[in-house]
Amino acid sequence: MFTNTKFVLASKSQSRKNILNKIKLNFNQVTPKCNEEAIKKKLLLQRKTPRKISQELALNKTKSVGRLVKNKIIVGCDTVIDFEGAFINKAKNKNEAYKKIKKLSGKEHVIFSSAAAFYNNKLVWKHTQKTKVKIRKLNNKEIREYLKKTNKNILGSVGCYQIENDGPKIIEKIDGDFFNVMGFPLFPFLFFLKKFKTN
Repeated sequence: MFTNTKFVLASKSQSRKNILNKIKLNFNQVTPKCNEEAIKKKLLLQRKTPRKISQELALNKTKSVGRLVKNKIIVGCDTVIDFEGAFINKAKNKNEAYKKIKKLSGKEHVIFSSAAAFYNNKLVWKHTQKTKVKIRKLNNKEIREYLKKTNKNILGSVGCYQIENDGPKIIEKIDGDFFNVMGFPLFPFLFFLKKFKTN
């Protein structure tokens, strides 16, 4: 069955690993070998859109591992937030998380998750998925209480929420795919995996 197809996840994300583990896919996880921050900085200087940044980072992560692994599918992914046309960075600490949630409070933002797959150093699939998320209108006390009850894992989430954990406490609604908010366009990837032939 296609779900037994062995592949490499070029990502250090625990969230993406959990998604794929839960449906018992056959993969191992490898940290990308590229300088993600340097690539991101360059793309921002070039005024690339958040969508384009997610695509370029996914491609670079995948390529960096694909150069080292032969005869296996390598899949990499990147997730970004587009807030009113601007790229939003991950928070480095809870103080930055507070400011970010305050900015997003009561408003919609867009999540782009881009994924790419390489086989023997050749691009064989790519996909970008879009999901809209609206954060509830929160006062300062509610934001502080939310951050007090969450652990530092939320700093690994671009929006400072993990929809599979504490996110529903501050999210009003999502328009689109749940897995995409977690950081991986799962259903398009499964369709690719089913169709892909190595020969």
